[in-house]
Amino acid sequence: MSSRPATPSLIYRSPLVYGLAMAVLYGRYYRARSRSVAALVPPGASVLELCCGPGTLYLGYLKAKGVRYRGLDLNPVFIRRLRRLGVDAEVADVGAAEPLPPADVVLIQASLYHFLPDARPLIDRMRAAARQTVIVSEPVRNLATSRRPLVARLAGASVSPGDRHHSDRFTEASLDALMAGYGEGVCESRLIPGGRDKIYVLRATAGADL
Repeated sequence: MSSRPATPSLIYRSPLVYGLAMAVLYGRYYRARSRSVAALVPPGASVLELCCGPGTLYLGYLKAKGVRYRGLDLNPVFIRRLRRLGVDAEVADVGAAEPLPPADVVLIQASLYHFLPDARPLIDRMRAAARQTVIVSEPVRNLATSRRPLVARLAGASVSPGDRHHSDRFTEASLDALMAGYGEGVCESRLIPGGRDKIYVLRATAGADL
């Protein structure tokens, strides 16, 4: 897996600051996304999380389910902390055109927009790496236009974790349009409580390496 270390923006230089920023953005629904995603992961499954950030999903929700976890992220600050905690994590540019490590469940949270204007190649690689399912949880409400100044500033600052600078975001309509291309490969979809993110579950590609 190739890697390309990034220079993180302020929010991404500290797991604590990142967590506080996400708590402000999501409000009382902060834990809803992680709980919703974790509920879709079978106990004991092997899990590959792309753009894993500070490992919130694993440390707070998946570790207790006994999963075999591996996290990939472009941010070396987050990865160093996870490795100190004994988590299998690696600095990696998941946008590189290389096969992803295989796992029962391959997932990504709130990061698919980094791969716009065409996120389909990444999803295809996720499906090829997955033995069972792919989980995508993505914001579909742009809080950068919020009337609350702090929320708007944090939403704008959280667009880029490093050397990618994307202002494009998914709306529910554009995410639905992307996923419609997978037809019967989509198992389910739903909004998380609060309606900020939408979760899609896709079947693994037939013939994925077992």
